[in-house]
Parts: sequence; structure tokens; C-alpha cells
Amino acid sequence: MNLHRLEANIQPDNIASIKLVANNGFIKEGFSRNYLKVGAVEWKDHERWASVNANWSEKVDNI
Repeated sequence: MNLHRLEANIQPDNIASIKLVANNGFIKEGFSRNYLKVGAVEWKDHERWASVNANWSEKVDNI
């Protein structure tokens, strides 16, 4: 696949997912209040994390 960008929208209290993306080169780009309705009634905030392919070759070269 010729992807340019990957994004992950993660609830701020999901520490395991935040560690996963941070340890894999994603950068926190923003915060979205009431981003996604979880369950039937509750809207949840999310952090937006992203990685662009310009950074991927650096990561692969370091392996």
C-alpha cells in the first residue's frame, strides 16, 4: 500500500493505546471534544495522533 498518513483517535484515558502509538512514532496533533458517541448516550473526547510516511523510512532505517 502506498499510504501517506495514518491517524489514531484515542480516548485520553486509554493509556495503553497512547503508549502504543507514541512508541511507534506517532505525534499528538490535537484534541477533539465530544468526538465520538460511545454506547447509546455518551459523547467522548479523543486525542488525535498521526504519523506520515516521511517519518516511516527513518524508523525502518534505524531497525
